[in-house]
Amino acid sequence: MATSVLSRKTGVIVGDDVLKLFKYAQEKKFAIPAINVTSSSTVVASLEAARDKKAPLILQMSQGGAAYFAGKGVANGDQQASIAGAIAGAQYIRSIAASYDIPVILHTDHCAKKLLPWLDGMMDADEKYFKEHGEPLFSSHMIDLSEEDVEWNISTTAKYLKRAAPMKQWLEMEIGITGGEEDGVNNEEVDNNSLYTQPEDIYNIYQTLSKISPYFSIAAGFGNVHGVYKPGNVKLHPELLGKHQNYVKEKINGSEDKPVFLVFHGGSGSSKKEYSDAIGYGVIKVNLDTDLQYAYLTGIRDYVLKKKDYIMAQVGNPDGEDKPNKKYFDPRVWVREGEKTMSARVQEGLVDFNTAGQL
Repeated sequence: MATSVLSRKTGVIVGDDVLKLFKYAQEKKFAIPAINVTSSSTVVASLEAARDKKAPLILQMSQGGAAYFAGKGVANGDQQASIAGAIAGAQYIRSIAASYDIPVILHTDHCAKKLLPWLDGMMDADEKYFKEHGEPLFSSHMIDLSEEDVEWNISTTAKYLKRAAPMKQWLEMEIGITGGEEDGVNNEEVDNNSLYTQPEDIYNIYQTLSKISPYFSIAAGFGNVHGVYKPGNVKLHPELLGKHQNYVKEKINGSEDKPVFLVFHGGSGSSKKEYSDAIGYGVIKVNLDTDLQYAYLTGIRDYVLKKKDYIMAQVGNPDGEDKPNKKYFDPRVWVREGEKTMSARVQEGLVDFNTAGQL
């Protein structure tokens, strides 16, 4: 069981426990779903799924999702809403995660160059939390400079890893662009060749970052696209990940077949074979967002359509013009329906990624 390698069995895990869990995932050939959360409702829907499937989980916030946690009415011109929302979300997740009896990695998603002040603010909070508790507030962050020059991407990532290293904080980076559009970052018109990372780049990253800290992973492009598209419109080549692993192993004269921790972005809509192939090549984290947004909607949509005549007014429905409708329009009722359908889709991902039953 995965908990056998962890010092902290439940709640938010950090440092060596994150490293040990990812190594265990590679050995047992499973990947951990990373769920984009935007509210306490999406958090508990995800935690319920992992608890019921006896699986570890990654909860992550994007810059936009973090701002939503703070409230859409808060100004975000200098990322203050995204910083405050991320901290609030992290504190909420830390306070509730242990109640679900599973280990949780607390992560933040894509941080492009223009969003670096957001990452800076979160790491300020990490360092403050570290001084008080001996660990960072977040288990890990992602820095995504894949649209920038490769050398600047790597050197800037190294700078942030040096900051994270004393806290044993994990850092995920991206090389090779993920196509499509997500959270205000639009790569729909990017040249297809940019979607495929070269093994030389993976080795360069590994050489640079491994000298600083072992706590890092790489989101390498192998045709990934954010969002969901018609079958055949997205050409994934997970076999490229195997070539990356072999190349690094040969260059470092290593004994491990999968020396690099890899991440699968743009996972929504992919086939089960594409998932399993990628996991076999050392992918330890798969991002899920678009599918879960739609799943959350379906529960609420179906409830509203089914109960339409009971939510058109506070009083009066097909059962009588004086009948109250509070039990139908109470947000705890219809929001819960969204949680149920989202949770079911998270459970499906846990099965697809072989994460279910690993605890």
